[in-house]
Amino acid sequence: MLMRQLTRWIYLKVNLLVFKLTELFRVCFHVLKRDLILSFTQKFDWLNPLFFLVLFTSLIPLSMDPSPENLSKVAPSSIWTAALLSSLLSLETLFKRDFEDGTLEQLYLIPYPTSLLIFMKIFAHWLSSGLPITLLSIPLALMLFMPADGIITLFYTLLIGTPILSLIGAIGAALALNLQRGGLLLALLLLPLYIPVLILGAGSVYAAVSGLAISGQLALLAAMLIGCLLTTPLMTMASIRISLT
Repeated sequence: MLMRQLTRWIYLKVNLLVFKLTELFRVCFHVLKRDLILSFTQKFDWLNPLFFLVLFTSLIPLSMDPSPENLSKVAPSSIWTAALLSSLLSLETLFKRDFEDGTLEQLYLIPYPTSLLIFMKIFAHWLSSGLPITLLSIPLALMLFMPADGIITLFYTLLIGTPILSLIGAIGAALALNLQRGGLLLALLLLPLYIPVLILGAGSVYAAVSGLAISGQLALLAAMLIGCLLTTPLMTMASIRISLT
């Protein structure tokens, strides 16, 4: 009798846990889907960073001797700098629309982890800006005559580095919600924090082109990504709460 009651209690608890996890997954997927639809509906929000990336990279051959040797030398730092600045362009609108229509306030009222929902919004931002920047960097690297080893490393470093830029940038975007023109403040806040990512990303590409080991730089980037995944959603949640109050 006692064993039957214990089995029934475990069965009910497991069913309740599965139901809560299913509901949480459904809400997270809804937040992700909504933000992606809004991002691609507002075409300038995700096209402007890509246009800037192409324009910035296209100006490099015009400002120096456009020989393949010279272009390949400056390609890693130029593309990484362009990718970093491009990511800044889309950060100002990361939470702005939700702040203006009251959606952010609702995130604190529903019975689900607010930090997880905010992470889904940051993930949607990366899918609509960071991932296209990463993919577009490959043909731009070919245009600048970057060697094959450098292109592969560039792709990997941007694939790891652009989520870091989005996660760190979300904190600045949350702090600048109440400002009418927060773009300049975002740049002042975030550029010093972006410098280590730029150094490690571009340095990895230069090391790969030179035939040196890149495992150390990639490990540091991966460690930074894990640290940002664990901390920045909570810090962003606190920053949004400050802006709301």
